Amino acid sequence: MHTANTATDTSSATHPGTLDADRVRTVSSTRRAAFTVPGIVAADGQQLTVALQQRLTSLVDLALTLKHIHWNVVGPNFIGVHELLDAQHAGVQVLVDDLAERISTLGGVPSGLAGRIVETRTWSDYSLDRADAIAHLGALDLVYQGIIGDHRGAINVVGDIDPVTEDLLIGQTGVLERYHWIVRSHLADWAGGMSNAGARSEMEAASAVAAKNSRNATRIGDTSR
Repeated sequence: MHTANTATDTSSATHPGTLDADRVRTVSSTRRAAFTVPGIVAADGQQLTVALQQRLTSLVDLALTLKHIHWNVVGPNFIGVHELLDAQHAGVQVLVDDLAERISTLGGVPSGLAGRIVETRTWSDYSLDRADAIAHLGALDLVYQGIIGDHRGAINVVGDIDPVTEDLLIGQTGVLERYHWIVRSHLADWAGGMSNAGARSEMEAASAVAAKNSRNATRIGDTSR
């Protein structure tokens, strides 16, 4: 039989969906595994995973940027650029997965979390929102320049340590350079000049492309009269 004192003892009660602090176990870690691939010492394995995580961060950001542009292109070239960017996004996603799995193979912990990308990247967000499709490509040209340059730099870092990782990055660089060529082909003229030549920022590149397109449209209009 209950006594008159019916107050609930909450000192050891647990709310639904929660655990007492002393019952919570550590189940997650960003610490490297105790192993890496055979033939590579732990210190070299760590150096490789650091270099690859930097490239992973860059390519995750590139994939997001390609989708952002895909959603925000407008103008007469809309459908061609819209579909082109979706194909490049799909290709970059494959590169992302290959990098992440190589990091895991080497004993690292790959991260594609948005917060960590923002914390560790050394660049700002893409500069354009809704804009003409060709203007977007003018800005995207600079994005690819930076990513490809950094991929080539990573090849130099890993080349003396691990030919397998080096081969992975070389193959990816070839894919990225092909994507870049497709973008640049929209900006080049018959003589090999670029409509965004000399631009030092994404917005400057987009503005240069837009201005040149406007001048070309005016000339075509004048000659058609």
